[in-house]
Amino acid sequence: MNTKDLNALGIPAQADMHHALWLGLQLMIASNCDRRQVYDWIFRLFRRQHKDKFISSFDKLGLTGLPDAVASARYHVMANSIGGVPVEYLAESDTKAWVRFRYPRWMYLGATICGIPVEVSRGFLDGWYAENGVSLNNPRLGFVCVSEDMTGEFGLCGYFKEFDHDLMASERLQFANERPPLFYQEDQPTLPAGIWSDERLQKANRNYAMDFVRNGIIELHGVIGDSQTKKLAGRAARLIGLQYFSQTRALIRTEDGDLASAGDYLSRMFAGLGDTSVVQLTGNTLRIVHSGLRITQGLEAAERVAVLTVWKELWLGALASFQRMKHAEVEIREDSLVWTITEAPSQ
Repeated sequence: MNTKDLNALGIPAQADMHHALWLGLQLMIASNCDRRQVYDWIFRLFRRQHKDKFISSFDKLGLTGLPDAVASARYHVMANSIGGVPVEYLAESDTKAWVRFRYPRWMYLGATICGIPVEVSRGFLDGWYAENGVSLNNPRLGFVCVSEDMTGEFGLCGYFKEFDHDLMASERLQFANERPPLFYQEDQPTLPAGIWSDERLQKANRNYAMDFVRNGIIELHGVIGDSQTKKLAGRAARLIGLQYFSQTRALIRTEDGDLASAGDYLSRMFAGLGDTSVVQLTGNTLRIVHSGLRITQGLEAAERVAVLTVWKELWLGALASFQRMKHAEVEIREDSLVWTITEAPSQ
């Protein structure tokens, strides 16, 4: 396998690593912060995601010109499918369209779902779903939720509805005790042909998970402050790096060994983000100049430092998970990270 193919293996590995970190962040914050803080964090995150992605994605998802309720529901099917999230859709009319998220839930994969409070669900419903009408300049459009995950019903489900009157802010998200109609495979929207190649989908899947992590770290600062974000999010990142090193190492086909194998691991993982690594092994010291840094693209300087301060812990955890543990120091520069890695001393 050539270098290009080996580096491409890092794309799904990075998707797995960042998905796991997103799950770990949710559990860490849910178990260490009060529920109001959990709600505020998820609300801020999903409102940020909504403003960044909702309207700007209409053309590439083929939604322009559709009725607002239908476009909103179709958006959630197609945008989530890019991240590997199964969602069903059914339009009852131009003014009422259903979505139902199927299990296993990407947001709370595996047993993670048992540790997530209902405030997470309420946060993203208020942060995103209740905002669709505002973004579409349609004051009559709202979302009616009929089931949630944390309440032990049948998963997140509801419908976008255009009411016959303008909605107050408190009416944009409503709750009802209803069952959805049957969903049929032939009704499900698909991504526009010719735009979404396999390679693009693979990269978009990686970015889907990465965006939750990056924006989640940024918005966490606004809720619990810099010190607590570094402490809690940094611990989550370190734990996920420790936990997922073996799995990701197998995906990218590197060894669990010496400093050279640590260089191979990091450079292939970073290549999976499209980042650049210059690796130099001199004697007992491995030095990596890591640039590109997709994780911080488009961020302001303060946000960039905040994200990197937590994100580097992911890779420090992975290095500590080697059979021959590695010690690393990381310098955050304006346009790069510089990793200085040595073998950790044994007793």
